[in-house]
Amino acid sequence: MKNDLAQAAAAAGIGAIALSLVSQNVGAACAKHLFGAIGVEGTIALRIGLSALVLVVLQRAWRHLPGRSQVGAVVLYGLMLGAMNTLIYQAFARIPMGVAVGIEVLGPLAVGALAGRRLADLLWSLLALGALFLLLPLGQAAHGALDPIGVLCAIGAAVAWGLYILAGKRASHLQGVNTVAWGMVAASMLAVPVAITSGDTRFASPAFLIPGLAVACLSGVLPYALEMWAMRRLSVSALGVVLSAAPAVSAVVGWLLLRQRLSAMQAAALGLIVVAMAGHALTRSRRSRARVAATK
Repeated sequence: MKNDLAQAAAAAGIGAIALSLVSQNVGAACAKHLFGAIGVEGTIALRIGLSALVLVVLQRAWRHLPGRSQVGAVVLYGLMLGAMNTLIYQAFARIPMGVAVGIEVLGPLAVGALAGRRLADLLWSLLALGALFLLLPLGQAAHGALDPIGVLCAIGAAVAWGLYILAGKRASHLQGVNTVAWGMVAASMLAVPVAITSGDTRFASPAFLIPGLAVACLSGVLPYALEMWAMRRLSVSALGVVLSAAPAVSAVVGWLLLRQRLSAMQAAALGLIVVAMAGHALTRSRRSRARVAATK
């Protein structure tokens, strides 16, 4: 009975992460249409700021303030959330979504590799690293003339995503705290000042409230609520398996909604990253099952 419940919880967690990936990428595709009107920084501020407002109101988060011992974990989670979103949107403005996310998912892979400390983990990481070099703009004709700044932003987002997972696992177990809501508030404290200091405050116009709210719900409120819910039900390895689909989901959404086409080299590189992510997570899963069997 316990095994059945555990399997049902894991299946629900996997479904939540998959839905999160689709929603997040559809929201990002919608957000790209706002870049020309209010700038990248303004779009980021709307997405994160409105997400924080919606989550605080829906969850009545003011009734569940973080305790003094919990503030650090919530703020760290929120800052990593804000950094990850800021950097990946800067990447989306410069390079195809599928390529940007293909680079970004190396962050979770690195977290898993460092946690595993085994030869197999190293080999999967090396495969992903080799794929990364296929994506880098070392030759314009062969690599689709990727913007180097966009690539650097995606690499920064990868680092932030890895730290977000570590911070999120810790914050997800805080009791009596609306972690996602207060984490998003902390993220907005990073994103909104950046938008204001950029000198372009068009994002504050009421005309952009509705489209901004749609982006916030699709790519902020729903995905991060789903992820936080799923993190309590999935192991790191299971989380890694599902996240391995992120580049493929992003590439498909970018092609369907934005008509972004990848070169054969870029598609092959994304395929290798997906294989490396899934292979690493499955290796860790088998290792965990073997340890459990050995203790029985």
